[in-house]
Amino acid sequence: MGFWSIVLWELLGTATLILLGTGVVANTTLRGSLGQGGGWLLVNIGWGFAVFVGASIAAPSKAHLNPAVTIGLLTAGELPWADVPAYLLGQFTGAFLGAVLCWLTYKLQFDDHDEPENTLGIFATGPVHRNLPWNLVTEVIGTFVLVFWVLVSPGAEVDGSGVPQFGNAALGYAAVAFVVISVGASLGGPTGYAINPARDLGPRLAYAVLPIRGKGSADWGYSWVPIAGPLLGALAAGLLTRVLPA
Repeated sequence: MGFWSIVLWELLGTATLILLGTGVVANTTLRGSLGQGGGWLLVNIGWGFAVFVGASIAAPSKAHLNPAVTIGLLTAGELPWADVPAYLLGQFTGAFLGAVLCWLTYKLQFDDHDEPENTLGIFATGPVHRNLPWNLVTEVIGTFVLVFWVLVSPGAEVDGSGVPQFGNAALGYAAVAFVVISVGASLGGPTGYAINPARDLGPRLAYAVLPIRGKGSADWGYSWVPIAGPLLGALAAGLLTRVLPA
C-alpha cells in the first residue's frame, strides 16, 4: 500500500476512534447530555467499541490506529521502517480531527457545562495521583498488555488437514475491543489508560486550540507521560516477541 493510502485509512480510522471515544466521555460528563453520570464502565465499553469501529474502517491499512502498535510491530520485525511515517501522520492527524468533531457534536453541552475548567478529561488523560514516574509505569504496563496481545494473538491458519483454525481472527476487530475494555476496567484507574500516544496528544492539542468556554489548562507538563509510557510498553512487547520460542 502506498504512503498516502496508509495515511488516509489511518486518518479515517483514528478520527472515528477518537470521535467515539471522546464522545462517550463527553456524554457521561457534560451537563445536559443524556448519558451524564453513566460511569466508568460505560466509558470503558464506549472506548472499546470505538476501537472496533475505527479499526474496521481502517482495515485496508491493517488498522494500527496507535503509534504504540506501529512501534511494536516495527520492533518485532513485522513492519518496514519506510511505512512508519505514513502510519504516524495518519494517526496523529486523525486523532486531532476526531477530537474537533467531538467538540462540534457536543458544542451546546460544552457551552452549558457548569465546570468548564475541568473539561480536559473529556479529551486527554490525567492521573488520579500525580507522580510522573509511577504514572509512566502505569502506562507502560497497560500498553504492554495491549501490544503484546496484538503481536502474539493467533490469527486464522490452516492446519495440515486443511481445516481453518481461526483463533481470535474469528472475532475480527471485535477481539481487540475486548482487550481495550479489559485494560481499561482493570488497569485504567490510575491514569485513565491512554495506551496510545495519538489518542492523548491529538485531542490534547485540539483542546488547547478549540474555543471552549471557560476551559482550563491543557496540562502540557503531564503530556509526555501518555506518549513515552505507551512507546516504552510497545518497545518492551516487541522485544519480548523476538526472544520467545516460535
